[in-house]
Amino acid sequence: MRLYINNDWKFIKQYSDELLDINYDESNMETVRLPHTVVETPFNYFDEGIYQMISGYRKVIIPDESWKDKHVFMTVEASAHESTVYINGNKLITHSCGYTAYKVDLSPYLVWNQENVIVIKVDSNESLNQPPFGNVIDYMTYGGIYREIYLEIKNKSYIKDVFPKVSIVDNLVTLSSKVEIENNDNCIIRQELYDLDNRLIAKFKEQELIHKVDNIKLWDIENPNLYNLKTILYNDGTIYDERVDRVGFRTVEFRTDGFYLNNKKVKLRGLNRHQSYPYVGYAMPKSMQINDAKVLKYELGLNAVRTSHYPQSHHFINACDELGLLVFTEIPGWQHIGNEDWKNQAINNTRDMVLEYRNHPSIILWGVRINESMDDNQFYQKTNDVAHSLDSTRQTSGVRFIQKSSLLEDVYSYNDFSHDGTNLGTLKKKKVTPDINKGYLISEYNGHMFPTKSFDSEDHKVSHMMRHATVVDGYYSQCDVAGGFGWCMADYNTHKDFGSGDRICYHGVLDMFRNPKLASYVYSSQKDDEDILEVSSMMDIGEHPACLAKDVYAVTNADSVKLYKNDKFIKEFTNTPFKNMPHGPILIDDFIGDSMEKDEGFSHKKAEDIKKVLLAANKYGLAHLPFNMVLLAAKCVLVRGMKISDAYSLYNKYVSNWGGNYTTYKFEAIKNGKVVKTQIRKAVKVVDLDIKVSHTNLKEENTYDVSAIQIKAVDDNNVVLPFYQEAVTLSVTGPIEIIGPSVVTLRGGMAGTYVKTLGQTGKAKLYINGNNIQKTVEFNIE
Repeated sequence: MRLYINNDWKFIKQYSDELLDINYDESNMETVRLPHTVVETPFNYFDEGIYQMISGYRKVIIPDESWKDKHVFMTVEASAHESTVYINGNKLITHSCGYTAYKVDLSPYLVWNQENVIVIKVDSNESLNQPPFGNVIDYMTYGGIYREIYLEIKNKSYIKDVFPKVSIVDNLVTLSSKVEIENNDNCIIRQELYDLDNRLIAKFKEQELIHKVDNIKLWDIENPNLYNLKTILYNDGTIYDERVDRVGFRTVEFRTDGFYLNNKKVKLRGLNRHQSYPYVGYAMPKSMQINDAKVLKYELGLNAVRTSHYPQSHHFINACDELGLLVFTEIPGWQHIGNEDWKNQAINNTRDMVLEYRNHPSIILWGVRINESMDDNQFYQKTNDVAHSLDSTRQTSGVRFIQKSSLLEDVYSYNDFSHDGTNLGTLKKKKVTPDINKGYLISEYNGHMFPTKSFDSEDHKVSHMMRHATVVDGYYSQCDVAGGFGWCMADYNTHKDFGSGDRICYHGVLDMFRNPKLASYVYSSQKDDEDILEVSSMMDIGEHPACLAKDVYAVTNADSVKLYKNDKFIKEFTNTPFKNMPHGPILIDDFIGDSMEKDEGFSHKKAEDIKKVLLAANKYGLAHLPFNMVLLAAKCVLVRGMKISDAYSLYNKYVSNWGGNYTTYKFEAIKNGKVVKTQIRKAVKVVDLDIKVSHTNLKEENTYDVSAIQIKAVDDNNVVLPFYQEAVTLSVTGPIEIIGPSVVTLRGGMAGTYVKTLGQTGKAKLYINGNNIQKTVEFNIE
């Protein structure tokens, strides 16, 4: 039996041993629900010291009589960062990792028929001698009991652990389970395999033997088929314990020439994810963890994610299991390696990570090195050995920023930041890894090389998009590279040593509210189950220095893109400079087409020559025309009979539209000969707010629920207005509350907020008001 105890905790920012007293006066403590952060932070410009404290959590429980003579285990899924648990004044455990779960047995200290006091002392100071601390860290580490807590009531004989291992050889699917029993007492183990419709697939009786399984659907990216393995412990007809573990039948392997899922080669296309959110840091419940997985899979079209730089919520990993999102997870840490005590804790973290997460089929690789640390063979031999000893079904790796470093693991993971916007996207595998026969993976790219805010200039955002496209195209071009994980999914709060001085790293392809930047469409356009079209420009010449337009791209998964000016067809485009990725951004490099032939009566050759010169002038300026364009311009004058005054007139008419009526541009994405998506760029006359909500049916289950609301300023064609930075006011009615401030400012035309439930059911509303625009979102709380 699992019983969640996330509600009605008492919290105080300054821990003292007085909290251990059964009669302690709780009137000075705040009542909170888990997940909980020790302090809500501003959006930006705050000091990381505000969450560094030794805080106290206290909860009173009254044990049920049926718990007598049984084990009463309490599992804390994560509390940041060093936690000490007491019950009735008795110290039970100190856990020195903020990213893995820990379990304690309360039963020896429980007192029946009266109140029992659980106290958890949580140290969130960054001076702790444990990973990831000891030096600078490029992410904030927050504090609090930020995942859930539950009790499990077990008989004296109980199932301690089950590890199902899958093998697929020549289409023969087998399953073996390592089952650990506490106080066996002549008990018998039986296992039953069910599909998710609860249909019995197979029964097994023998422990640790290999069983052939028929009629199994494999787990893969497109069809993440899952099964439930029920393990039953019994004797003489009495069931002592049961547990259910999800199983996905699949094989994963990094080989010399790439990554293989079920013996089929798959190019990994992913991003790195931090588990943080505005205002509350790590403390978000199940719905927001699932939402991030859905954003990665469905909105961004990815097949993989790296949980940088620590293990993350089981709600998130469960969603990856269910969605078919491959996971590279790793032990906590960032560059620094500490003393022997610190290293021993990292080894313990490796053990805890593997034991806690190894039953997730989505996890394909263990990271057993501290992210971007230097070589330490003695230390890393131990972490590598621990992972292999506990899980023979997965390979190991460790993320490096150095080439040709000591390779003890199975896969060389390298942060390839070699692309600077002018060169090739990726280095060759043979230049980086010391062993080309082992697997090779790009674990990070871009990121700090080109921070990009949603409110940056258009040219900057296009360069950001191009850099992501260039690297993706680069690793698709190399058949011996397993794939890449871009840095990173979303912007995140960081320490003073990093970011843009406001405590934000603007490295994401999404902002902190998960609103998309232009670069995000490089990823979403790689999928084929939804039609994608995002034009890289607002087509406003005044946005560019000297009014010189840059290249325009249609980021799309369509076959071609048609351009219309004022409803007049100009040209259909198919060319992309990115030839290796499934769908490269299409270059829109001709805004004249054959208009001069039709409107001016020019011959085709004359029109083409003049067009080339005009488009070059629009891109480089007359004073900086490439030499070949200067020659072509001279040819137009001397041979084609052009006058300089004619050139200026044609330039204003067909290219710049300077001082004239605003041109309406229509872009049509064509797939299989049909228009599947349209975008329009024209003068803005109407401003509206577009509201996107993660879900409006909220559920009070094991704890509170949260809904994410994205707010965008758009024109009447639903195009985001990047320079709209007005504030909106938020208010609610009903049993919900706003997370964060009640007034938020749009950045880059986008903003967001969150609402959370309060333990009651009913109807609720969120009101969004700004600049004479009013929107209402209705919620139902069950």
